[in-house]
Amino acid sequence: MTAAHADPLTDRLADRPSLADGAALWRIAKDSRTLDLNSSYSYLLWCRDFAGTSAVARGEDGTPVGFVTGYVRPDAPRTLLVWQVAVDAAQRGRGLAAAMLDGLVRRLAAEQGVDTVETTITPGNTASERLFTSFAARHGAQVTREVLFGTPLFPDGPHDPEVLYRIGPLTPPPH
Repeated sequence: MTAAHADPLTDRLADRPSLADGAALWRIAKDSRTLDLNSSYSYLLWCRDFAGTSAVARGEDGTPVGFVTGYVRPDAPRTLLVWQVAVDAAQRGRGLAAAMLDGLVRRLAAEQGVDTVETTITPGNTASERLFTSFAARHGAQVTREVLFGTPLFPDGPHDPEVLYRIGPLTPPPH
């Protein structure tokens, strides 16, 4: 988005995370009770090394109230892999996850030519299934699904399979 077209609300919903946001992202992920919680250290690294391919939604006071972490796949430079999406419990139901995802993809389409989104979702995670299928519909894209990591691949005990959702090619949503 150029400075001439800056929208303060949009900027708050798809801002790049900073290192100072790492602790808040970890807390939001921990409080979600649905995400696989990574170490606090990993959220700090994510905010340092993958800030350009991630987004944070900020409350009126500037503190993070949600995030999308992702990276552009090294072997598929037009594909964004979305790692985690989380919204603070007090902010859920307001469309923040969709707004962050749309804003992040819009930014990466302009900066890096991203035209495909991938994510993995465990069976039964209805909220994520809805988020990504509605994202695909808004962007006029097809969704394909296949098991990426089956249960036997996880070394740390029972884990549901991770189903890869591949969404693309994307077209811009109507305004």
